Amino acid sequence: MSEALPGLDLERLRAYLDRAAPGLVAGPLGGRMITGGKSNLTYTVTDGTGSWVVRRPPLGHVLATAHDMPREYRVMSALRGTDVPVPRTHVLCEDPDVLGAPFYVMEHVAGTPLRTLDEIAPFGAEGVRSIASALIATLGALHAVDPEAVGLGDFGRPDGFLERQVRRWSRQLEASRSRDIPGVDELRDRLAATLPEQGAPAIVHGDYRLDNVLVTGDGRLTAVLDWEMATLGDPLVDLGLMLVYREQPVIGGARPATSAEGFPDSAELARAYAAATGRDVSRIGWYVAFGCFKLAVIAEGIHYRHTRGLTVGAGFDGIGDVVAPLVRRARSVLEED
Repeated sequence: MSEALPGLDLERLRAYLDRAAPGLVAGPLGGRMITGGKSNLTYTVTDGTGSWVVRRPPLGHVLATAHDMPREYRVMSALRGTDVPVPRTHVLCEDPDVLGAPFYVMEHVAGTPLRTLDEIAPFGAEGVRSIASALIATLGALHAVDPEAVGLGDFGRPDGFLERQVRRWSRQLEASRSRDIPGVDELRDRLAATLPEQGAPAIVHGDYRLDNVLVTGDGRLTAVLDWEMATLGDPLVDLGLMLVYREQPVIGGARPATSAEGFPDSAELARAYAAATGRDVSRIGWYVAFGCFKLAVIAEGIHYRHTRGLTVGAGFDGIGDVVAPLVRRARSVLEED
């Protein structure tokens, strides 16, 4: 058996699965926390024969509307059978009495997230370029899905989406504000004052990036993960945030996977997306700036929880250090937009 895992009681999980999904689990469960996540808690569990993944919100100070387990579960279940690769979902538990918070269980998919240069370098420049192409193609496939056709017609309110997004992340910032962040209020106001005209709505992932997909050793993209912020709206917010991550700085001494030889630059990625989808990307600078703002708010929320001892796992010490550079980058990009 495994050691006790923060946020996951294996005996209670096993008892629940025996009731909710009879036959899924055949014996006592062992498990481990999957490292790398800075938001929801993710674990692999096994009965010695099969293995599954469990997702639940973080411990303490959960921002309103964030870490939405039913939302993740619903969108992945709906996308099963489309051209967007997602894990098969097994069971959603909304009863906080079981593990202390809502959670869901899904299949364990082959592949690993590629976060660092060392992890992606073995694919070589040609393989890296192929992975980047698959990343863009998959994003285009997501944005081509008809929400009504997969039962997601009521998944969000596309009208006024960008205005509400700026307001939402401004509120999230206030909920986690515990220190001065130079320029963040001016950035918020500039974003609100320069909203682009929205294109045709689509299913928005909300945190689309290389390390939120799984890639196998032969370079296949096998699953898109982390759907907690999915909704219906302007799909260019996905592209903008992906481009923020494309240019991310060195954090914790490890160079990001997107810095590898063969990975296209932001301009080429935007052109590839436009060619794949037919969408106008002429105002992509605003979306990149908004992506910086959103990521800064998320990082500030994690910093807030970490300073109060409410995070588990490694890698949180420096998360607060990325906030100010993201704000500066966003303001610089808006000057050029």
